[in-house]
Amino acid sequence: MGRARTITRRAFLISSAAVMGGVAFGSYAVSRPHDNPLAQGLGPDEVAFNPYIKITDQEITLIVPHADIGQGVQSAQAMLIAEELDVDPTAVTLSFGQPSAAYHNTGFAADGVPFQSFDKSFAAETVRGIAGGAIKLIGLQGTGGSTSMPDQYVKLRSAGAVARETLKLAASQQSGVAVADLKTENGTVILPDGTALPYTSLAAAAAGIEPVADVTLRDPSEWRLIGKDVQRIDISAKSTGTEIYGIDLQLDGMVHAAVRLSPRRSAATRHDDSAAKEMRGVTDVLPVTNGFAVIADNTWRAMQGALALDIEWAPAAYPAEQEDHWAEVSASFVAGRLDAEWRADGDVDAALDGAETIEAEYRAPYVAHQPLEPLSAIVRADANGAEVWAGHQVPRFVQMKVAAIVGCASEDVVFHNQMTGGSFGHRLEFDNITVAAEIAVQMRGTPVKLTFSREEDFAQDYPRHIGISRSSGVVKDGKVESWALDIASPSVLGSQGTRLGAPMPGPDLQIPAGAWNMPYDIPNLRVRAYRVPELAPVSSWRSVGASSVGFFAESFLDELIHAAGADPMEERLRLINNDVHRKVLEAVAEMSNWGSPLPTGRGRGVAMVESFGVPCAQVVEVTMTDDGIKLDRAFVAADVGQIIDPINLDAQLSGGCIWGLGHAMNSEITYSDGMAEQDNFYVHDAMRMNQCPVVETRALENGTDIKGAGEPGVPPAPPALSNAIFAATGIRLREMPFYNHIDFA
Repeated sequence: MGRARTITRRAFLISSAAVMGGVAFGSYAVSRPHDNPLAQGLGPDEVAFNPYIKITDQEITLIVPHADIGQGVQSAQAMLIAEELDVDPTAVTLSFGQPSAAYHNTGFAADGVPFQSFDKSFAAETVRGIAGGAIKLIGLQGTGGSTSMPDQYVKLRSAGAVARETLKLAASQQSGVAVADLKTENGTVILPDGTALPYTSLAAAAAGIEPVADVTLRDPSEWRLIGKDVQRIDISAKSTGTEIYGIDLQLDGMVHAAVRLSPRRSAATRHDDSAAKEMRGVTDVLPVTNGFAVIADNTWRAMQGALALDIEWAPAAYPAEQEDHWAEVSASFVAGRLDAEWRADGDVDAALDGAETIEAEYRAPYVAHQPLEPLSAIVRADANGAEVWAGHQVPRFVQMKVAAIVGCASEDVVFHNQMTGGSFGHRLEFDNITVAAEIAVQMRGTPVKLTFSREEDFAQDYPRHIGISRSSGVVKDGKVESWALDIASPSVLGSQGTRLGAPMPGPDLQIPAGAWNMPYDIPNLRVRAYRVPELAPVSSWRSVGASSVGFFAESFLDELIHAAGADPMEERLRLINNDVHRKVLEAVAEMSNWGSPLPTGRGRGVAMVESFGVPCAQVVEVTMTDDGIKLDRAFVAADVGQIIDPINLDAQLSGGCIWGLGHAMNSEITYSDGMAEQDNFYVHDAMRMNQCPVVETRALENGTDIKGAGEPGVPPAPPALSNAIFAATGIRLREMPFYNHIDFA
């Protein structure tokens, strides 16, 4: 079994302690709950059983603290509470709540430690526990890394059960009927004679009762919602165009703002705003970090005013030209930039010495996040603090960032998280909110709505990191025998951490993600990660490191298997080292009818990548046509441990596959003169409708842990496609985007 070396684990733990500021804690501190944020300001007829449920004499409110960025997590969270509380999730009020340490995300712990997902050893579980304890202590609230369901699966069901049993106790005391003789249904407590007591009528009585702590969660055989084909709560609104996103909000007295920020992330050396100030509707031009904001009476006029600004910018702090970025990455495969050796099975050096090796270099470009909803935010600042309306994935950091600008305490920043029209990691950054706050402090008392133009959204994006892999391998007796895989890229977590004021000094697990945790028992296997000095600042992109590294690893593995003369599916199945991953690969082989004959010019490719603890395997079928490669079908299998929302799970897996395919085919960000050259969708294509294959998914439940599905569908798609193209054409693609090397129909 592959494992991280001892020195790597030690380095990881030391660096983690440094990031947390050297926090030392005991079991009491970890077990002690955070204060309930709903308990403040409750009226006499209101009760908050825990941080997730509030009931008044008028309504039931469920707090669903994970941000909904299009992945359907608002609906899934409500479903988990409603399953135990016995309410209709469409008949209650849903709220993201105010930021609070009570909503810490311990789901981050599982994928943040250097142990394979199926490693349940004492050491692995101990380190996961330490990481989870640290996350709780610092109150790290955030959405990302496909952690929402792992974090909330037990928490929200338990919250619903506590509220249900406490309401039954209140009904018992009010009616004189024993708790054992009561049941709940559709937001009511039912007495033996059929009398239904609405939860809202019991709120005042329940407020005077200590919440029942000893509760039993319902057996899956009793579930009404979890695992069933139910409609997402937001589907109707999104299908009819009535969903309200952050960009739709309007406040009384609000002014509109647009910005011109440096496309080189540098200061202005000269500017002239006279033309902008003369334009209709423009009322002011204000300085902000690395640029200027135009204030107007509507968004369009503000954006036109911003375009009228005449500005010259200082040079970028990173290389101006794209070829220099590649050169820096290429030069990083040296001992002085070794970030960590994450896998060291067998003796790779001895196996490669004197052997006939297969070698290849793979590349992955910068890629933009490009969500459909551009960045926006509303901020109102006054002498007492600030109020913010925006969609964001780490709300407590929003409070901290805005508080520092406004000059107040974090708790004096009220943050109203909003439904978001996509993120893919974009909403982990803060520029739209911090710039809006900078404007708001210059216009205290006035709500300021800042909206980025599409071009500004692209220009200010922190893209997916650039990366290169170099592999050497040996095959023997028709089998893959040895493989040295080196990966070089800038550190995503280091770049993000610098902007948060918490740089990451130790190894970044995302550099080799998707490779170090490969579920293969190759006799001699080594994975090394090299840390490239920061180039253009980068950020997490859907599936983060695995989005590139999965392509590096599974494509080169395909090269080795081809050189061995083996079948790509059979050799992977032979190499797999655990039953959960094997069953996923067997499922996708069955779905795709792997091994059945295909006509000339058609090909199948397979790839399997684990990301965020979810093994996901894909088979892609393509046809070579006169117009180029046509994608026919894609098959996706994944094991998430427990299926919570089958329909949404299908959407996430198929959507992730399409996202991965489209960006591998069509997308890149390149730099010239220090600026990103691509500034809109038409020069940064994702998947086109006519290019989209028919996608079939299958979810398995053999894993022991609950896992999320927002990202794992992405990493296997590029290598499955490139391997299919090789099978159909004999052309081996080693660099994304593929359109630079081959045509697509």
